[in-house]
Amino acid sequence: MTQAILQNSSQSNNLILQYGKDALLVIVGVLSASFGLKGFLLPNDFLDGGVTGISLLINILTDINLPVLIIIVNLPFIWLAYTQVSKMFALKTLLAIGLLALSLTFISFPIVTTDKLLIAVFGGFFLGAGIGLSIRGGCVLDGTEVLALFISRKTVLTVGDVIIVINVIIFSAAAILINIETAMYAMLTYLGASKTIDFLIHGLEEFTGVTIISEHSEEIRKVIIEKLGRGVTIFNGKRGFGKRGQLNEDLNIIYTVVTRLEIQKLTDEIENIDKSAFIIQQTINDVKGGMIKKLPLH
Repeated sequence: MTQAILQNSSQSNNLILQYGKDALLVIVGVLSASFGLKGFLLPNDFLDGGVTGISLLINILTDINLPVLIIIVNLPFIWLAYTQVSKMFALKTLLAIGLLALSLTFISFPIVTTDKLLIAVFGGFFLGAGIGLSIRGGCVLDGTEVLALFISRKTVLTVGDVIIVINVIIFSAAAILINIETAMYAMLTYLGASKTIDFLIHGLEEFTGVTIISEHSEEIRKVIIEKLGRGVTIFNGKRGFGKRGQLNEDLNIIYTVVTRLEIQKLTDEIENIDKSAFIIQQTINDVKGGMIKKLPLH
């Protein structure tokens, strides 16, 4: 009985800590996005991609208040999130977008620069940081990802393909309705924002899965464990058709996960053992468990 109470108490504390961390990430994200918008993009009539870009474009063309536009344009995507993802995700997204609108309305930020290149780079960076931190907090400030997820489930397009198509439409509209230069700077802003989002979500330590097929699998296994400090999984395999003709030999296939910073060291160590080893590399979005060291914000 006592043990059950302690366990429930521990779970409640962990849940409170998780909610607190998520709330902090979202608040910092909202402030960062607000700074990117009011300190860089808005005063200079710059655009971005996604729902934020649509809101900025309408604001430039109609002078409708941006905070109002951000809420209105995002409402259909919040409904999609409610139906396609989860109620909690939709609620957190609604609150985060509401906070962003309030921040843009009531918090003043200084205009940092009027240099167009700096506006595109750093405006995109702070806006991307805001979106990325919010995603780490369990919601989104831009509904494009939700729409992309919905379309990808109904068509053969991937989420990345859908986002590219949406942004091409936005940038084309900007080129036609405003001018080509604005559209080109919008592309640069979007590039800065998307790279920042990727960094915050996946981190510098982007993981790569490596499959190694070699006759010297035991030596390679020891090197990976002892020199790189990584775990390995061994698959029992059989050779098919190779340079020496059709074969039917048993061999061990090694699978390991390393960061992209460790790839060169791994391939160098494998070459020292077996120059003819067959190596396959695959990018991995995320990993959990095992001997993988997670990023601090995970």
